[in-house]
Amino acid sequence: MWGQKSLLSKLLNPEENHDFMNMGKETQQRPKVNVSSYIHFLLNYKNKFKEQQPNAYLGFKEFSRKCSEKWRSISKHEKAKYEALAKLDKARYQEEMMNYIGKRRKRRKRDPQAPRRPPSSFVLFCQDHYAQLKKENPSWSVVQVAKATGKMWSTSTDMEKQPYEQRAALLRSKYFEELDLYRKQCHSRKNFRVQRRGRPESSKRMDSV
Repeated sequence: MWGQKSLLSKLLNPEENHDFMNMGKETQQRPKVNVSSYIHFLLNYKNKFKEQQPNAYLGFKEFSRKCSEKWRSISKHEKAKYEALAKLDKARYQEEMMNYIGKRRKRRKRDPQAPRRPPSSFVLFCQDHYAQLKKENPSWSVVQVAKATGKMWSTSTDMEKQPYEQRAALLRSKYFEELDLYRKQCHSRKNFRVQRRGRPESSKRMDSV
């Protein structure tokens, strides 16, 4: 598995990875793996930086530092756009993987009992408008739909956003309650296993009778 620096380097310098990106073309090309909201932001920031300063050069470390600082400074609403892009990208990847017949990488299984992270107000907005936009524009890609919903969200009034922010707040509150309970249960199970390992075999046999 690549480290974070290696992955960012491959994404930022695709021209240096021509052979890597074309592996498996003789059979069926593997779907491009979905990336996080921060990576979507990073790639967008890279393109803007190239447009504004075409002759400037930044080393990997310096560029990563600038991206990190910029990411921390943007608003929650701005971040929500990239979170939506990441969710749509994940949906795209999962859909493409359903039709992929090549070798699959093994991923660590997610605990089915763990609560799922709730969507943001912007993601809820996207979910409400995605089907209609796709129906009206069937040729649009996932990214184009995401950009359109992003523009719709940015031009919406505070009153129009309020229902989505209220829903997101309720889901977030419920998530943290479930997460707290889940962590307590995990801690209890871990303690039970530790205590059981420290007991003599005769006591364990008595428990099983």
